[in-house]
Amino acid sequence: MDILVRSMTTRRILSGLTLSAEEGSSLLSAAVAPAYANHANQRRFSGASSIHSVNDSKYPSSTTTRGLDQSTFVPTIGAGGAILSSKRPYNPAELSRGREPDDQLHDPDPPTYKARMSGPSLRGCGNVLTLVIVVAIILGLFLVYPVTDFILSGGLRALMSNNQFVNGTGQVAVLATLPKLIDPDTPLDVRTRKGFDGEEYELVFSDEFNEDNRSFYPGDDPFWEALDIWYGATRDEEWYDPDNVSTRDGSLRIKLEEFPDSYREFNHNLTYKSAMLTTWNKFCFSNGYIEARVQLPGQPKAAGYWPGLWILGNLGRPGYGASTDGLWPYSYDSCDAGVMPNQLDLDGISPAGAAELVPEPRGRPEYGYKLSMLPGQRLSACTCKGEDHPGPWLEKENRFRGRGAPELDIIEATKCKRRGDLADQCVSQSAQFAPFDYNYDTIPDGQIIHSALKTEVNYFHGSPTQQSVSAISNVTNSTMRDGPDGGSYGVFGFEYFANENDPSQSYVSWVSDGERSHTVKGIAVGPNAAVGIDQRLIAPEPMSIILNLGISHGFQPTFSGLTFPNELSIDYVRVWQRKGSGEAGISCDPPGYPTTKYIQDHLPAYNNLNLTVWEPTFTRPKNRLRDPGSC
Repeated sequence: MDILVRSMTTRRILSGLTLSAEEGSSLLSAAVAPAYANHANQRRFSGASSIHSVNDSKYPSSTTTRGLDQSTFVPTIGAGGAILSSKRPYNPAELSRGREPDDQLHDPDPPTYKARMSGPSLRGCGNVLTLVIVVAIILGLFLVYPVTDFILSGGLRALMSNNQFVNGTGQVAVLATLPKLIDPDTPLDVRTRKGFDGEEYELVFSDEFNEDNRSFYPGDDPFWEALDIWYGATRDEEWYDPDNVSTRDGSLRIKLEEFPDSYREFNHNLTYKSAMLTTWNKFCFSNGYIEARVQLPGQPKAAGYWPGLWILGNLGRPGYGASTDGLWPYSYDSCDAGVMPNQLDLDGISPAGAAELVPEPRGRPEYGYKLSMLPGQRLSACTCKGEDHPGPWLEKENRFRGRGAPELDIIEATKCKRRGDLADQCVSQSAQFAPFDYNYDTIPDGQIIHSALKTEVNYFHGSPTQQSVSAISNVTNSTMRDGPDGGSYGVFGFEYFANENDPSQSYVSWVSDGERSHTVKGIAVGPNAAVGIDQRLIAPEPMSIILNLGISHGFQPTFSGLTFPNELSIDYVRVWQRKGSGEAGISCDPPGYPTTKYIQDHLPAYNNLNLTVWEPTFTRPKNRLRDPGSC
């Protein structure tokens, strides 16, 4: 009996049923009834019991056991712990009538589940907020902070300037194989040289132009970009079009072609079309030796072609007047009358030498014979602190460094003007400066002619827009494209060094047709008390390279012997620098002469051809001479 009670009690707990006292009494009576004993060997309990016979099954049967009452004994416990019995038909629905305290442990969907989870809990919200904070910290640490630091510290500017595979407007070249700074086709035996200064030089840039059909439209090349402009500063008669420059048979080819009157509407109403190629804001260098092997257009006695190979300070973009206004051809780091408009103080009559009229032939009637018609150095050493200036600020001297866009010409080719009708081709090789000496005279000891048989000092010394220190050299007929002896190439270039410690010892030394032609020293443009100016500098700025073929009556008044189309061909361009010059020597944004941020801050001046002057689009920075009391 004790075993039976325990078994029935266990069954009661598992079944979760609650019976009345009468039902419990019936159950106990039935438990000891003879009928139960008589059937014990057939079936001690029903299928609901924890003890089964071999015939018991959890699945319902379609047959019944003959003579067996199908009622189910359901035990329960009454008040005071008394065991009660009951015998009643089994009703499965009764299983859900009562619940035990531990039912939720094994019930996946308790009755209160939906009620409790119908809205966000405070704990859940806290968990989500914690996850958000953790993710934000991770993103800030590994993404936001590095990117922000990179931008604010100038990393983007340095990347644009020093990665020559990205151009000045952020475009990446689409060539299948990007060339390196040094063209793999450059022979190994020319990658070093002994400089005119006795120093060892190493190759830092070269382009052999050996790949045919290269394109120089914006974004097509990592180093060069062809302009799509009219070069109005020199009153050119051609339109520069990227379609007129390509590579063929191992050379760069710049084509100059003539348009008949009936077709000029397709060429911006200009007679000629040609090309200008630059490395502006893509590749720059400071100090070194640049050389090109060149074939000049036309035959020896032709007059009118204007081929040019030159370099320009990166703060000025060739052909974009607003960018060069007040910067070209300044190369000056002093604060005096030289930075003022017309090189005159505010009184308009001093210094006396600058106020004097310049007689002909150097004086120009169209400029009223004035010494200077320049607007003044926009980025001068006089600029007030905090004004719009690319820097750097020289803390020890409490001033900005004077900045500009100086120019050095490898060649400008022309028919030799002083040698009569029998003269053949010459090249002018010059350095441009501002501010100007009295009567544009330089110090004679500052210029050296190395080959008097073919080179002489250029009689052109300057004009109200530039001062020039240059020489003219004969060109061999074989260097010309046409003519009985033509079809070969000549080597032209120069070596220059801007000596920061002693600018008077800076120099430029040119090569014409493979021979050293002349040298200009810094002392040639030293201080000049007559016009109240100090030492001019030989191109300390990062310089970009320009290659072009133009035509203008402003450069060559008389045209003769011209044939079209014709070409300027360049076999290679190479740049060497003193060993150990470092990366700053081939950057457009070196620390001592930054340009990138200034260009980005004034982009319209560098990409809008219709802006020919700085003001009023931009504000001229104030300086203590021009704006007394402003600093």
